[in-house]
Amino acid sequence: MTASRTETDAPTIDFVEAPLGLMGLRHYRLHPLDETGFLFSMRSLEADGLRLFVVSPHPYFPDYLPDLDPESVTDLRLGDVDPVLLVVVHPGDDQHPPTANLLAPIVVNPATGAAIQVVLDTDRWPLRAPFTVAD
Repeated sequence: MTASRTETDAPTIDFVEAPLGLMGLRHYRLHPLDETGFLFSMRSLEADGLRLFVVSPHPYFPDYLPDLDPESVTDLRLGDVDPVLLVVVHPGDDQHPPTANLLAPIVVNPATGAAIQVVLDTDRWPLRAPFTVAD
């Protein structure tokens, strides 16, 4: 993905089940916000003005390898395709730095755009992990 994509060719993702706390909304478009392809705005196609920021976790959390329950991602029909992982970003404010939700990653089938948010059954990955830059 590149930052030069237009509204009509930005990738869409369709959640098998609506993400937590998003009022049953399942259809989103990913808009790249940087040239590296790490940061995206995930905008609802069903509710104007609703957006989340998501990132590819690996540049910031290189050890992030969540153990995904196979039953949780069955509906994505991945086959031999490796899923794309995204994590929701809390932008922070003047008193708090941005954080990433590593406890509930978004898992996407890159071939179909089908997605699911998986709540991990572990205390290893925090809900609000501070960002670091990998070497």
